[in-house]
Amino acid sequence: MTMEVTPAKTLIVPQLIVGLGNPESRYDKTRHNIGFEAIDALATAWRISISEQRKFKGKFGEGVTSSGEKIRLLKPLTYMNLSGQAIRAVVDWYKLPPESVLVIYDDMDLPLGRLRLRLSGSAGGHNGMKSTISHLGTQHFPRLRIGIGKPNSISGTPERETVSYVLGKFSSTEMQVMEQVLQWVGEAIDLSVRQGVEKAMSLYNSRSVNSTE
Repeated sequence: MTMEVTPAKTLIVPQLIVGLGNPESRYDKTRHNIGFEAIDALATAWRISISEQRKFKGKFGEGVTSSGEKIRLLKPLTYMNLSGQAIRAVVDWYKLPPESVLVIYDDMDLPLGRLRLRLSGSAGGHNGMKSTISHLGTQHFPRLRIGIGKPNSISGTPERETVSYVLGKFSSTEMQVMEQVLQWVGEAIDLSVRQGVEKAMSLYNSRSVNSTE
């Protein structure tokens, strides 16, 4: 009697972590740049030095995680709408499969204080993700969305209000929430690198910081 062997499920383990944002100091600490903040936090935690690499059109660094896995970090300097150019440059250089690229970015459709890991998906209207999907030629790569919520009121046209909101800065109360979220982001990515993205999804997608604002 022959036993049918079920093939082992392939773990999705990131080799390149990308944070989306815009260069220039006027965009520092804005909601749209939370991906950059996440990369800076990871670089600090893992003691990885990141610096501008022209061939990658971004700030880049490589090193090891706290548990010893090799990892690469990238902050594209192409502006949000062209983020995919920098990502593709790194992917081509190191011959990485798209599923090994984990992209971190802001999401207005997620409440403040939430994060959401997924193995694939559409851009959801996010220009940085549209560019990434276009340049990688697939939407089958993991991503971590950080909730920034929506503006409380719309005083102008919806499009202008959205731009104003995402390019605005967090309030002091919101910053306290984001500090906790960024800590979870670091933990979730560290776990993803050690045990796969799906393991981190099961532990962190349901977490929420309760804002008092």
